[in-house]
Order: sequence, then C-alpha cells, then structure tokens
Amino acid sequence: MSVKTLELKDVKVGDKLPELTLPLTTTLIVGGALASQDYTPVHHDKGTAQSQGMQDVCMNILTTNGLVGRYVTDWAGMNATLKGVAIKLGAPNFPGDTMRMTGTVTAKDEGEGTVEVEVAGKNSWGDHVTGTVKVALPTGA
Repeated sequence: MSVKTLELKDVKVGDKLPELTLPLTTTLIVGGALASQDYTPVHHDKGTAQSQGMQDVCMNILTTNGLVGRYVTDWAGMNATLKGVAIKLGAPNFPGDTMRMTGTVTAKDEGEGTVEVEVAGKNSWGDHVTGTVKVALPTGA
C-alpha cells in the first residue's frame, strides 16, 4: 500500500478537495468535548442543553477545529504541515445530522511552499463552519 504525499507542484489555485461526509453522533460530539477538556454541560449533557433551548448536545469549537485540520491533512498527505487555521462557527452540529466538508485551494505561495484552502462544513441547518487553512506542502526539492 502506498502512502499519499501531495507536493506543491501538484496543486493549483481552484483545485477542489474531495467532499468528506461526517455522520454526527452523540459519541463524536461528547468524545470531542471531553478529549479537548471542554466540560461545558451543553456539550455532554442533553438535559442541560435542552434547558438552554437546544434540541440536544452540540459540538464544541475545538472538535470542529480538529475536524477541519483532519479534512485538509487527509487531502494533503502525511508530509503536510498545518501553518494556520482560521474558522468561524455558524449553525450548531447536533447528533443525528451530517456535516459535509468541502474545500477549494484559493492561494498558492511558491516562496513559502504553502497553499491556502477555503473550507466549509455544512449540515441541514446551513454552514456549521467556514474558514481558511494554510498548509505547507513538500516542494520535491
């Protein structure tokens, strides 16, 4: 089995990343909150979330940030290095929904050896997350 390694020369502005479909489960949402040590009750206690007007527990920003990073590095390969992640949250992610991650390369800097990827994660309510990720790729030199 070969290991994927994307190089800077292989990428151009306008390239689309393959869509990633993520089923949103209670386990993913609660596990992400606990792993990031976010013990805010709306991220793990359905009763508390409902008392605050939500239908269920909701995903925290740290889990979302991790999923954005995973999405880009899965595309870029094991030799890529995240250089920056700037995201904005929108609609909440609740269990039972699905988030679809998409991305487009919007900039390429040969001098830095980086590309910028615009990302979006949408669920049935709309945009859960939007933002940009800057990633360094091997130059093949």
